[in-house]
Amino acid sequence: MVTSTVDKTVFRASCPRCRASFELAADAFLLKIGATVATTSYSFTCPDCGEPVRKPAGERIVELLTGGGVRVLRLQAVAEG
Repeated sequence: MVTSTVDKTVFRASCPRCRASFELAADAFLLKIGATVATTSYSFTCPDCGEPVRKPAGERIVELLTGGGVRVLRLQAVAEG
């Protein structure tokens, strides 16, 4: 779920380690877009337990995160040769 206020967008997230649910601002996330769905993910740090969290990101998640101002890192394949 995405909540938008006048000055910032927040996203609901949860931690698989401590199972806490919380809201984080867009600047707490990093979206990594790879060549395939398998290499596309988003990450954040759980504010409750401090665990780094990485989750897969399908097309809809990518749309929501980019639309909400999350930082994006585009991954490129390295050519062998």
